[in-house]
Amino acid sequence: MKKSTLALALFFLSIAFAQAQIDKESLSLEISRAEEENRNQLKEYIWKRRSDVFIESQLKLTTITEFSFDPQGKLVTKIIEAKTTVEKKPGLRGKAQASAAEDKIEYIQKALALSMDYAMMSKGELLDFFDKATVTEKEGFIEAVATGVRIPGDRLLVRIDPETLLFTYKEFNSLLGNDRVEGTLSYSYFSNGTSHLESTSLNLPAQKMTIESANQDYTIRVQ
Repeated sequence: MKKSTLALALFFLSIAFAQAQIDKESLSLEISRAEEENRNQLKEYIWKRRSDVFIESQLKLTTITEFSFDPQGKLVTKIIEAKTTVEKKPGLRGKAQASAAEDKIEYIQKALALSMDYAMMSKGELLDFFDKATVTEKEGFIEAVATGVRIPGDRLLVRIDPETLLFTYKEFNSLLGNDRVEGTLSYSYFSNGTSHLESTSLNLPAQKMTIESANQDYTIRVQ
């Protein structure tokens, strides 16, 4: 019994020692370098995002957005389709309904843009995040979590593949105006090893709204 207790104590001590040895500055530089190289590869692609918007669990709107990088390396987005399941009303009520729908689409786009702020962080933002973060090893992944990442009081948790140093998962809590936003971001790999955002889930309790998005139709653009 004493031997097993001692072995268990040494096991936990070794974990604590390993965590204490994490060099966050070096790690953040390596991760930001891997992210930059991956993003340079991603700039060769164009793709689409399908977003299904649910209000009180009912599908109300579906949008298709196209993504590409411009020559300066800036991510460009363009809505190419928007379909609603809401039946259009006639006359003035229909005009008011259309105006309300436009406002809702704008709100939805702002929520999705917020998720992209956490999905594609700059090198400086990544270095700031890891400077604040608590970094551990969990289930074979590097896990880091910090608050006050983009705005006071927000929270971001990330999981990183230790072999590629690329993100596999992120979850965040933030604000859109005064509305709370909860989001998860899941990543995947192409066969050539390039990582890409695969899906996004957003919960906006104040609007009784959820948004489920899937990135699709990744195509290498013709030079």
